[in-house]
Order: sequence, then C-alpha cells, then structure tokens
Amino acid sequence: MKFSIKQSVLVEQLTIAIKGVSTKNLIPILNCIKFSLTKDGLTLTSTDNEMVIITFINKDKIDSIEKTGEVVISGKYIYDMVKKLPNCIINIEEVADSKIFITTEKTEFSLNCNNVYDFPSLDMDYKEQPVVLKRKIFKDMINTTAFATSMQESRPTLTGINFILDKDKIEATATDSYRLSKKVINISGNHEYSNLIIPTRTVLELVKIINDEDKDIEIHIFTNKIVFKFDNIEFLTKLINGSFPDTSKLIPETFEIEAQVKYDDLYSAIDRASLLSSGDDKNTILFELKGDTVKISSNIPEIGMIEETFNTSNKSNKSISISFSSKFMTDALRAINSEEVLLKLNGDVKPIIITSTKNSDLTELIVPIRTY
Repeated sequence: MKFSIKQSVLVEQLTIAIKGVSTKNLIPILNCIKFSLTKDGLTLTSTDNEMVIITFINKDKIDSIEKTGEVVISGKYIYDMVKKLPNCIINIEEVADSKIFITTEKTEFSLNCNNVYDFPSLDMDYKEQPVVLKRKIFKDMINTTAFATSMQESRPTLTGINFILDKDKIEATATDSYRLSKKVINISGNHEYSNLIIPTRTVLELVKIINDEDKDIEIHIFTNKIVFKFDNIEFLTKLINGSFPDTSKLIPETFEIEAQVKYDDLYSAIDRASLLSSGDDKNTILFELKGDTVKISSNIPEIGMIEETFNTSNKSNKSISISFSSKFMTDALRAINSEEVLLKLNGDVKPIIITSTKNSDLTELIVPIRTY
C-alpha cells in the first residue's frame, strides 16, 4: 500500500472511524482500524464486535494512489498522530516487517501493523427497500428518548431504545422503570412490522457522526442487527436480545387533572428549587396545584427551604400535591422544549405525564416519589 492524502481529509474520516474502536476489549485487533486501499479510494473500518463503522474516501479526495493493499493499524496511535500533523500532504507507505511509514515534508514516523487476516470478517447486509427518513428527524428521535434509558446492566433490555416499526410509523421508547420517554414519527412507505431494541450506547455514537444537513438516512433492519447508511458512511450495530416491556398501557387515555404551564416558569422554578435538594439522592421536589396556582418547593431541614409560585391554566380546577425527582422532570422538559407544556395527572401516586401543548408526538412519563 502506498498513497498520499491531505491531512484534513484523512483526519476527518479517522475521527469517525475511531468511534468504533474498542476502548475496553482485551482483544488487540479490536483496538485497530483497517485501511483498505483500492483504485476507487480508501475504506476505513473499525469494530468492537458490537458495532461496525465503515467510512469511505473517494479517489477524487486522494492526491495519489501508487499501490493498493490492506493494513490494520492501532486506531489510537494512527488517529492521535495524524490529528497532530499540520494540514499538509501525508505520505503513507506499507513496508516490510509489517510496518507503515508516515511522512510529511518535515515529519517521519512508523507504526507496527497487525495481521490483516485477524481482523473480524464483517457481514454488512442491506435491504432492497430500507426505511428512509430525514437525519434531523432521526437525531431528534434519539436525543428525546435516550436519556430515559437505564444504566443498569442487570436489566439489559432497558439499556436500549425500543423501536417498533409498523407500516408508516416508528415508535421509539426508552425507560429505566422510573421514567419513560416515547417519540412517534410518521415515515413514508408501507413497511413490515418490526419490534427491536437498539443499544443506546451505540446509537448515541451514531448520532455524534450524523451532521445536521437536510438529507436522508437509510435504515436496514434485520433479525439481530441494524445497518444505517448515509453519505460515505455505513454503521452497523447488533441488537439487544430479549423482549422490551409492554409500555402501551402505562399511559392512561383519560386524566383527572390537566394543567397547562409555561415551560420557562416550570423549568426555572424546579431548577432553582433543586439547588437545595442537590444532596438528596432523589432530588425531591414538591409540586402543589391549587386552582390556577402552582407552588414548587424544596425543604431540606439541614439546609433551608425554597418556595416559588406561578400561574397556570388548570382545566379541571382540582388540587393536587405530588413529589417527583427534579432531575427526571428537567430532563423531560428539555426533551420537550416547548413554550408551553401540559401536565396530566391521576392522583399523587400515579405517574405524571408531560407533553407539548402543540403536538403529542413526544410523551414523557415520570413516576412520583412517595414522601410518606
């Protein structure tokens, strides 16, 4: 292998490929990036056995290709070294004794290569009719649900986002059993039913790679994996085995209380009240609704007390006093990010439902905290 390429071109794609390199795996080959050079361009591949990232640099962006071939190089070292080089032409050449030389006009260094045949063989399949949606919509779907995922590996199915594809609709749900976030989007086409769990860790890495351009992303769904394609990038992640809890019955259809509040009033009051409860593991906040008045309070005897009131539109004119985690509520509000939100309640021990007043495609659920 021998070629020349501009530093900025290579480092841009290495920044993507490095996200697939394992940081914990003890298998040395999974710490590497595979360089595959053909007359058509350079392919960079990385995997940690749970996800695969493939990115391609077209020959038009490579200054010269003198000899094709494949090498497998430590991801960390090649990325760190190339990143610190100036934006100039880099010459990369594979030499005897399983080494590559990387040179510029003023710099020269070498790296040992691993055996190409030890790199995992990857099965990148594709559907003839994939799910296609705008990248911004996909990113929003992930960002507004992923935060509710469980961090407990003892319940692996809750460490992922449940995707239910049904004809022209996708329903994405995440829960840690104390809170839930569900996003529903409409898509084009008439797709087969699928119910799968995508690992949150890997799909968040995908979101970091996707830019905000108004372009499409292809989603290829299989029994045990899912493949995403966009631009010059292919991203595969294995799915989580198991059944996601049936959350369809957790959100009631009717509510005793519906209060419409301004986002800024609610978020700011909870944010300030949580300052006193920062030492409390649950960050407990008391929410009291009486008529058209909301009172947010926090009382920590060792520290002090804070109370804040603001007006609301209480459609039922009923009163309620309910406690919840300030962190869970502010996370939910940030996901909704609407000028006004609707709080729906059925008593002080039943879950709190939060939605936007403008649309109901995103639903947040928080389990209250009993203080007695």
